[in-house]
Amino acid sequence: MLRISGIRIPINRDSPEELKRQICSRLGIRRKDLLGFQIFKKSVDARKKNMVYFVYTVDAAVASEVDPAVLNNDGQVSKTPDMGYSYVENGQEPLRERPVIVGTGPAGLFAGLILSEMGYSPLLLERGADAESRRAAVSRFWNSGTLDPECNVQFGEGGAGTFSDGKLTTQTRDTRNRKVLEEFVEAGAPEEILYSYRPHVGTDKLVTIVQNTRKKIIAAGGEVRFNSKLTDLAIEDGTLKGIVVNDTEVIPLSVLVLAIGHSSRDTYEMLYNRGVSLVQKAFSIGVRIEHPQELIDRIQYGSFAGHPKLGAADYKLAYHSPNGRTAYTFCMCPGGSVVAAASEPGYLCTNGMSEYARDGRNANSAFLVNVAPGDFGSDHPLAGVQYQRKWEGLAYALGGGDYFAPVQLLRDFLKDRKSASLGSVESTYKPGVTLANLTECLPSFIVETMQEAVLHLDRKLKGFALEEAVLTGVETRSSSPVRILRHESLQSNLSGLYPVGEGAGYAGGIVSSAVDGIKAAEAIARRYRPFS
Repeated sequence: MLRISGIRIPINRDSPEELKRQICSRLGIRRKDLLGFQIFKKSVDARKKNMVYFVYTVDAAVASEVDPAVLNNDGQVSKTPDMGYSYVENGQEPLRERPVIVGTGPAGLFAGLILSEMGYSPLLLERGADAESRRAAVSRFWNSGTLDPECNVQFGEGGAGTFSDGKLTTQTRDTRNRKVLEEFVEAGAPEEILYSYRPHVGTDKLVTIVQNTRKKIIAAGGEVRFNSKLTDLAIEDGTLKGIVVNDTEVIPLSVLVLAIGHSSRDTYEMLYNRGVSLVQKAFSIGVRIEHPQELIDRIQYGSFAGHPKLGAADYKLAYHSPNGRTAYTFCMCPGGSVVAAASEPGYLCTNGMSEYARDGRNANSAFLVNVAPGDFGSDHPLAGVQYQRKWEGLAYALGGGDYFAPVQLLRDFLKDRKSASLGSVESTYKPGVTLANLTECLPSFIVETMQEAVLHLDRKLKGFALEEAVLTGVETRSSSPVRILRHESLQSNLSGLYPVGEGAGYAGGIVSSAVDGIKAAEAIARRYRPFS
């Protein structure tokens, strides 16, 4: 197998036959000598608006010898590396009890998957409900404003990422990434996520994917329990001996994978009270900004906007202010909705979500500014949590209660005045919105940085500063405000406790969280022999 990169095909000539032709041309072989190929990466080059190109990297099987000069002198042709996942060798230390995993977001699910496949019979505990029951609870919240603090956008099977765009991009080049994507495909994700430059699956498919992953864990010997909340730790001489679930059930253990989400504020408090080492962590705060998706398509793709091979366009922008802050867009959801993402009564926060088709009328993105521990006003490890609550509480009050979100037109935000009405862009947020001045529920330095950034970002994406773009407040859960410290063994200062994923402060998305869960499973497997 040979890997060929940098194959550019104009959108109006894109086809499997044209791709085969270019592979043969690049390798200098006859068509009959190309035995087959598979796409490894596919991206879009829309920098020139008069033509859009697809750029491919492919792995090809050939029947004939390829001129060595092609391999030696062309940096875009090489031998295909082995990308298969290799399970680690088991350790020999005995396990007194089966491993327990708290949380069934990506980190918990993949820690559970690897451990179950290796014969460790893990027990997975989830404070929220199964995916189908959770979807019903979230729908009730969005339609009526009735919040279930234990089953919502943040808590339940699949974690917070289940109600998102389902992005599977990652900044890391970890070889385990491929394992994650392959498992997603096996569980029901479209095969294109294996090669798309910006893979996503959408909320509608994620609900099925997490259920199928759970079934695979169970079939391999694991167990999954819902509505089972970690409420305390049993500790002896600095070593974890067990956990308490729902304040009543005691489960003895020697290994606990802690895969809580970034909104598990009550769990952070319990860990702090039990002496687990926690530190403050930087995150970001801002709003959701909505534009017409048709506008974003036209800006990004020009006359090719709406082409069936392109789908909904996205964007990613950043502005570095002289004040030392950075304003940037994050978790952009093409054709999606702004959603209510609260997990505590009396506090309001937002997120973005898309389904797989990304066919909604609006594009939305988080529009954020970084905050640092120095902004929290305290050196307490959980001061960032209180900082989030402060602005979420103000947003809840500004929206008028019942989880109605405060909204404002961009032109009014720039002029620091309350909006009198919405314009051409209709808000997608449920259960409802209240016209407001968002400066009343955001730190002043964030407001100033965002106002400064708008025109600069508009130069990069002409149309970003659309006067009638809708801002919805507030977005505070960009990442965890806490990091649970761990050693190279991936254990915390409490022996036997393995904090992982986004809630532990070591990941920033679905794939990176899943990979962190795999790493924890590997660390456990290297030390212990399978549980029996």
